[in-house]
Amino acid sequence: MKNSILASLAGITAIAMSSTAMAEIVIATAGPMTGQYASFGAQMKAGAEQAVADINAAGGINGEELVLEVGDDACDPKQAVAVANQMVGKGVVFMAGHFCSGSSIPASQVYAEEGIIQITPASTNPKFTDERPGPGVYRVCGRDDQQGQVAGTTLATEFGDKNIAIIHDKTAYGKGLADATKAVMNAAGKEEAVYEAYTAGEKDYTALVSKLKSENIDVLYVGGYHTEAGLMKRQMQDQGMDTILISGDALVTDEYWSITGPAGEGTLMTFSPDPRKNAEAAPVVEALEAAGKTAEGYALYTYAAIQAWAEAVEAAGTTDYEEVVAALDEGEFNTVLGKLSFDEKGDVTLPGYVWYEWKNGQYDYR
Repeated sequence: MKNSILASLAGITAIAMSSTAMAEIVIATAGPMTGQYASFGAQMKAGAEQAVADINAAGGINGEELVLEVGDDACDPKQAVAVANQMVGKGVVFMAGHFCSGSSIPASQVYAEEGIIQITPASTNPKFTDERPGPGVYRVCGRDDQQGQVAGTTLATEFGDKNIAIIHDKTAYGKGLADATKAVMNAAGKEEAVYEAYTAGEKDYTALVSKLKSENIDVLYVGGYHTEAGLMKRQMQDQGMDTILISGDALVTDEYWSITGPAGEGTLMTFSPDPRKNAEAAPVVEALEAAGKTAEGYALYTYAAIQAWAEAVEAAGTTDYEEVVAALDEGEFNTVLGKLSFDEKGDVTLPGYVWYEWKNGQYDYR
């Protein structure tokens, strides 16, 4: 009987220890895992997976392991809300996403209502934080008005004697970026020759390119994504135009060059300082590349979003929403992007945007 009792106690202890060892914290990333912007989803997924692997290898957070859920919103606002609700059902306490501003903004309402902290690595529309539905909404990337300040100033000064066209794809990101750039350029005394919208997802922009050619456009500013911008650049060259294409951070993918080929030479874009050049990021970049995954674009931004949240949870000693929000608001976090903190809106206090240029199939500082 004594042996039986001891055996039972041993079994209970083993179960308890097993339960402790199996304690998990469920987090997520979400973005365009499929569709024409899937290269950005791949960046986010790679960064999130590496962050979870590295944190778990170091002992987890407060003795608990992270489990990652991945959601595909295809940069569609309705699908993003559906993904957000799915994550609620899976018990997610933190979302490192979404990618497109048009997805992050409506999804943030769900996360705020459900007490899930959201840090986007990529959504730059000012409304995301200016009109955030709750205190647990943050971003580790910059804003379109910051990006527009850099682009608009350069357009007005360096290209002030050129015919400039500004176009956008009607999305929260694309139109927001184009309008921010236009406002700064106009305030500096430079007016655009053409301002209009285009339809994303098309393959033939011949009519638009013909109009730009008839207007003798020297510089085309595109508020939109790499797929359409790449097609436009190639089709402008096909029509004998040497127009300079300028855009924003949505061109930070090798897919842009795969669309343009040599026609993409000289394309300019604004993006935050390249985190791959940070000493803190070197081991992560090495691990990603060794696994055949990308470290470009928003991979490290997603990694940093998870790092900041994890450090806040450790500081709070809990995943409780209010306590982690307080830790995020008050703390300074060591990440692959460098040391960062958040202001009262939830915007990151990191350096803004710099210029990059596409050359020989790669982008680097201009």
